[in-house]
Amino acid sequence: MSEAELPLRSDPRHDVTVDDVRQLMGASTPHFALQLRNRIGRLIEHLPEDHPARRLGELEIARLTRLGFSGEVRGTDGQPGMKPLPAVDDVA
Repeated sequence: MSEAELPLRSDPRHDVTVDDVRQLMGASTPHFALQLRNRIGRLIEHLPEDHPARRLGELEIARLTRLGFSGEVRGTDGQPGMKPLPAVDDVA
């Protein structure tokens, strides 16, 4: 997934909305969480602190950071004799 943005959303004259943030967060998976986090961060960085899109974006950035580092559980308990692999943030 690229971190490139839609031209409309990257236009400085575009009024960022809650729907813009929701469109980015809609398909978040551990694999793409950090890229999505960065895109949302760029989208909301110039908004006032009390702007609804910024508040939602900040919550989503925190969720995507957690998802990106610990949201992936690899392996399953259902495989006889094998333990699941640790999440990425558990590996030393």
